Amino acid sequence: MTGELPPLPFALPDVGEEEIAAVAETIRSGWVTTGPKAREFEERFAASLGEGIEAVAVNSATAGLHLALEAIGIGPGDEVLVPTWTFTATAEVVRYLGAEPILVDVCADTLNIDFAAAAEKVTERTRAIMPVHIAGYPIDAKALAAFADRHFLKVVEDAAHAYPCADGDQRVGAGTSEATVFSFYATKTMTTGEGGMLVTRDPEIAQRARVMRLHGISRDAFDRYRSTASPWRYEVVAPGYKYNLPDPAAAMGLVQLSRAEEMRGKRQAIAERYLTAFADLDVELPPVVESGVHAWHLFIIRLADEAARDAFVAYLSSLKIGTSVHFIPLHFQPVWRDRAGHVASDFPVASREFDRVVSLPIFSSMNEAQVERVIAATREALA
Repeated sequence: MTGELPPLPFALPDVGEEEIAAVAETIRSGWVTTGPKAREFEERFAASLGEGIEAVAVNSATAGLHLALEAIGIGPGDEVLVPTWTFTATAEVVRYLGAEPILVDVCADTLNIDFAAAAEKVTERTRAIMPVHIAGYPIDAKALAAFADRHFLKVVEDAAHAYPCADGDQRVGAGTSEATVFSFYATKTMTTGEGGMLVTRDPEIAQRARVMRLHGISRDAFDRYRSTASPWRYEVVAPGYKYNLPDPAAAMGLVQLSRAEEMRGKRQAIAERYLTAFADLDVELPPVVESGVHAWHLFIIRLADEAARDAFVAYLSSLKIGTSVHFIPLHFQPVWRDRAGHVASDFPVASREFDRVVSLPIFSSMNEAQVERVIAATREALA
């Protein structure tokens, strides 16, 4: 390893000439807001999950989660179960609606929400559960559905890490949950720069999300601007938001969608290289999916303790290799900690595992030399 090597970032979007050409063509068409490309993106994304799915394109997964909760009727006084191991967006959208996010501990192996811990948090005010497929490891779909049925809860899945992903034969987004929301942020498994997609089997949820994503207007921009009869006339039926995805982003998304399986395969190959290369080291490796599909959005390893983790991060940084930590649990964040008076012992698994985790670079445009560089540096640090 030499100091002459260029920086190797933790993540990079896998965007090529085809995406650039698609965006340029769309801009030249004149559709720079939500239009035909966004509609085509929705249709193709829904089709990728199977029959009976409706998709609503939005400008972020945060927007999609907000719309989904609003569409299922979450409001003031309600409680929504949220894993503490997630990004703050999962909890903050609950507060947008005046409801309360109730933080739940996670499973030690997958870092996904622990249903046993969740059961202890259910009250008469609990209306929904919002699990997260951490790193692209799919939540047990049957267990999730059974938990929701047992406690009479609605389900919104935070699938920001999870496209394409499946539990057994069931793709994430194709199940019985009220809604599932995917992210197309720059670091995700496919990207539109910023953006997301809400999917559902419920036409009423889809229609409500379509209306609310654009100021509560009863007709979207595409329908109004292509109309020959009174294109200026519309009705505002609810106080909505500004969450629509513009066509240039959707054009990029269409190309990325066509490459999604290929890009996931590259991530899988990198993950397999890491799993083999680090098998003899004193480090806990991420679990593999025995039946289904892992999206491998993240490759999270666990070291002995916080001191070992921080030293490891510093060493790779000295070699210009980027790493990250996913996540700082929400109960450690001042806004959520102080609101509920949380302490570390309230969430023993998440508190313990946070001290140990670090995410290694994994992105589909990584070349062989970059993968080998990460392997060599990790072995040097941990051997």
